Amino acid sequence: MAALILCAATANAPPPPTVEVSVTGLRSARGQLLVCLTTRASAFPDCSKDKASVRMAVKAADAARFDIHAPATGTYAIAVVHDENGNNKMDKAIFLPREGFGFSRNPTITVGPPSFKSASFAVAGDMHQSIRMKYML
Repeated sequence: MAALILCAATANAPPPPTVEVSVTGLRSARGQLLVCLTTRASAFPDCSKDKASVRMAVKAADAARFDIHAPATGTYAIAVVHDENGNNKMDKAIFLPREGFGFSRNPTITVGPPSFKSASFAVAGDMHQSIRMKYML
């Protein structure tokens, strides 16, 4: 009986929210986009420090629009790297990124990555984020 009650409660739970992402400004369709969605300011923009983050790779040729399923409602930030050579990391020349990058809410980039606060947005249901890619070299 308890199992039936649990299944009924789970069946009535709303689905997790979806963030529809559109990406503009890719300089080529080569490689992939490395995408990170996190709620932790200390893990932004490198989601490897957040085991609960959502990380995914999207073929650059298919990156004009894709969906990220957020684990729950909350405050999130998205970081995107255009990994043109497919080596699963952002390549740098001296201290400048050689590959493109972008963030939710398209914050102004000065020295280093933006703060979590400047890229964060509230997710309470399905929503959309437009990300403009930037290239330094």
